[in-house]
Amino acid sequence: MGASINGRFVWPLLPCRRACRVKKMVEMETGFNGGGTHLLVLPYPSQGHINPMLQFAKRLFSKGVDVSLVTTVFLTKSMVAQTGPVTLELISDGDDDGKGRVGNIEAYLDRFKKIGSQSLRDLIEKLGNSGRPVDCLVYDSFLPWALDVARECGIPGGSFFTQSCAVETIYYHFYAGRLTVPVPFQTVSLAGLPELQVSELPSFLSKPDYLPAIREFVIEQFLNIEKADWVFCNTVQQLESEELNWLKTTMPVKPVGPTIPSWYVDQRVEDDQDYGVSLWKKDRATCKEWLDTKDDGSVVYVSFGSVASLGAAKMEEIASALQESDKYFLWVVRESEENNLPENFAEETREKGLVVRWCPQLEVLSHKAVGCFVTHCGWNSTLEGLSLGVPMLACPQWTDQPTNAKYIEEVWQVGVRPKVDDTGIVSREELKNSIKEIMEGERGWVMKKNALKWRKLIRESLEEGGSSDKNVEEFVAALRG
Repeated sequence: MGASINGRFVWPLLPCRRACRVKKMVEMETGFNGGGTHLLVLPYPSQGHINPMLQFAKRLFSKGVDVSLVTTVFLTKSMVAQTGPVTLELISDGDDDGKGRVGNIEAYLDRFKKIGSQSLRDLIEKLGNSGRPVDCLVYDSFLPWALDVARECGIPGGSFFTQSCAVETIYYHFYAGRLTVPVPFQTVSLAGLPELQVSELPSFLSKPDYLPAIREFVIEQFLNIEKADWVFCNTVQQLESEELNWLKTTMPVKPVGPTIPSWYVDQRVEDDQDYGVSLWKKDRATCKEWLDTKDDGSVVYVSFGSVASLGAAKMEEIASALQESDKYFLWVVRESEENNLPENFAEETREKGLVVRWCPQLEVLSHKAVGCFVTHCGWNSTLEGLSLGVPMLACPQWTDQPTNAKYIEEVWQVGVRPKVDDTGIVSREELKNSIKEIMEGERGWVMKKNALKWRKLIRESLEEGGSSDKNVEEFVAALRG
């Protein structure tokens, strides 16, 4: 039971909170703070979530904060991790051998919440007892239970949105009951957002029966958001000003993006030229040598990210479009997708194209030879295309990607969305015509001009005094108290 201190009832401290109390006592008695503010950063354990949060951690380290990145035991067995100055710490998701990830995603998420919570508590206690007590936890918004752990341990917590502010705003409207599934109208009007067609909503909302367990998981990020001390979003004020301004009326959200390696934007973070975490080996030398032989703006770069599985029918249409467009192309086809390529495609097109299993995407997008980015519209890829000024051919597959594609074409006007047929496939003719429109058409010149405009604004946001830089500085100042 608790005790009475100065007439007030106080609950007994959990072990991790006792560690924080010990730290404060040491600081008061000795004036030594153990080397400065120590921050834990906890992303959801997938590459698309780890990379942006790791980049946020690196930027904080560059401003004098001691940062540790937390990931799962299993993930460290299957990825290449070079976190630079950021310390790597491990917790268990209850699936250290990876076998539980196959099959029921709902069971995995429940297990991660239960076991991950306890494992995170143990980590915070361990760090406190080892002389590196934790002062704050920044957690992926998909893991709201982490904030509960932070509160139990007596430390503040900040939620981090890895998706666009527009998508988070849509999800919040659903959470608040202003949007229902199935959506009763073809056109959706929501505060803080442009008018949206149902097909432009995230797939968990546009398709009533599509992965309901994941829809619930995504929406639960708002369950305790009002208790978070900070809310960060991997975006830029100028990119999503209306969306951010509306969301700020409901929570203290701060844009701190783009969280991509500093070398490609502001170059203010030392030795930050790569994300540092990858599930695949990058074919860096082959890609660069090939691109170096091509004229400026002559190459179509094609990549559908680390998760999407296209299937043989979609792959055949893409392959035919690339052949018939008569443009140079660099196509990333993961090993798991290689069997879906038309037979002998790589060999037959080697004079015009290069097919690789994985590549250093930022290096490719920043190469002067690349003139068009055929993308699945994942938020990380979208931000990279915008940050490097490359027009995009938007081919969204699922989750937040349909919304991102709408913004690419209509809001930022840096790309096109080819029409999709009734089976969800974009025909070779549509793809070929879209490629030519970007690479040769008058509209393509407008897209390029807009892309360069956004590149400039994005870089300015991270420069000293820029909108994102100010928000990061304010956070660091708050940590130091």
